[in-house]
Amino acid sequence: MAEIYVAGAVAAFTVDLLVYPLDTLKTRYQSQDFIKTDAKAPKPLAFRGLYQGVGSVILATLPAAGIFFSTYESGKRIFGEALPIPDPLVHSLASSVAEMASCAVLAPAEVIKQNAQMLRSSQSGPNNESTSLRAFRELRRGGTRRLFTGYTALVARNLPFTALQFPLFEHLQTTLWKRRGGEPDLREKSLLETGTICGTSAGTAGAFAAWITTPSDVVKTRMMLSAGEDREGKSASETVGKTKRGAWAVTRQVWNERGLRGFFRGGLFRSAWTALGSGLYLGTYETSKVWLKRRKPDLDDSVGM
Repeated sequence: MAEIYVAGAVAAFTVDLLVYPLDTLKTRYQSQDFIKTDAKAPKPLAFRGLYQGVGSVILATLPAAGIFFSTYESGKRIFGEALPIPDPLVHSLASSVAEMASCAVLAPAEVIKQNAQMLRSSQSGPNNESTSLRAFRELRRGGTRRLFTGYTALVARNLPFTALQFPLFEHLQTTLWKRRGGEPDLREKSLLETGTICGTSAGTAGAFAAWITTPSDVVKTRMMLSAGEDREGKSASETVGKTKRGAWAVTRQVWNERGLRGFFRGGLFRSAWTALGSGLYLGTYETSKVWLKRRKPDLDDSVGM
């Protein structure tokens, strides 16, 4: 099981560094507030500080990735043996359980990240304090519960996403391996071929699932950003109504602002970085898992397979 944790951590770290700027652009585009509050600044302002908040994400996604993949691999085995259901349902169930477990770690980091992504250069902290730490300090003033603002929306977004992505990912990679003459034994797998097949399958599945679930992502983003709205200098009484908005209230707000189009705002950004991120994430994970297992020839190959 150790190789699953290590492979997941390696995959998470690689993806966080490479695709984080696209996630920042998506967050700012969905919020609609970043450019408006900097009307005097040039439009390229949206492209500044694209790594704001990355520290909190790296710290959280490393353990969260280990939790997700260990739960997912165990879930596939347990559900596959205990329930007389097709493989796609097994993969959906296993990924859903794994997602709920990892979201408990990811939710606070996601709140800090998205509020850090919205900080502007005018909001300078003492001694060039990192944006993640500044966002954390501001959120903490409202109590620890604010760090979990949007947890339900995060789960509501991620559960359908993983339930769609992983069955499709497993189906695509199985199909591609069959076209290559069948999936070879672990020790006969080429690392490059494994990465290419798994990465292509994951990228395709991820882009499709990301587009379908963009509405829940818009709601989740708005809810999490509301937790840090008092950074504009508003009093607690002015922001309490906003910071306590639930998913339904935010959904109505998005509908009133832009109608159906508002729920797909940032969808292309999200599909693009998810395709890239998922391809790298699962491609790196599967490749790392093969490499690590080869280094432990006495390891029971049935674990996680």
